[in-house]
Amino acid sequence: MSPPEIEIHPVTPARWPDMQALFGPRGACAGCWCMFWRTQRSIFEKLSGEDNRLAMQSIIEKGEAPGLLAYLVGETTEIPTTPVGWISVAPRQRFLALERSRLFKSIDDQPVWSIVCFFIARKHRRQGLTVKLLDGAVNYAAQHGARIVEAYPVEPKKERAPDVFVYTGLASAFRKAGFVEVARRSETRPMMRYYIQPA
Repeated sequence: MSPPEIEIHPVTPARWPDMQALFGPRGACAGCWCMFWRTQRSIFEKLSGEDNRLAMQSIIEKGEAPGLLAYLVGETTEIPTTPVGWISVAPRQRFLALERSRLFKSIDDQPVWSIVCFFIARKHRRQGLTVKLLDGAVNYAAQHGARIVEAYPVEPKKERAPDVFVYTGLASAFRKAGFVEVARRSETRPMMRYYIQPA
């Protein structure tokens, strides 16, 4: 199946309702609202789904775009209005839980942007949207001065893995988008990077 035509935009306060619509009442996954990597584990475990939703809303309202939304184009209007996918991308220091992770602590002192999460609407999965979101994330990071984009995908032992276990993306999709493996502290969890060439 060929990937649908999409447009990708950073999440601004005006697009917050779109993110809420995409994530739905469960906050994408069990009330996470993509705050899992942004919060210290000891604190995250005490938070409710509503706490996480309000925390994400506060980030956006303060002017920080915590990620990008993909919109489906060409269904019924020339203006894309249907959010179908999300990718979390930001400077690594925004993700407090990364540095405390045994698997994903820094491998060097180079400044990087990190991709930590995806969420794609169920009926639009397995259509190539992950690679398009990755392309959009790399371009967005480059526009904001990034020279390295880092990620922490899954390389499952079996060909298929439940969606809930691959929210950080599949290594195969990252390879298609031009990422290369730079470290592996676990059999199934490589660290990958995209090196942006100066203009």
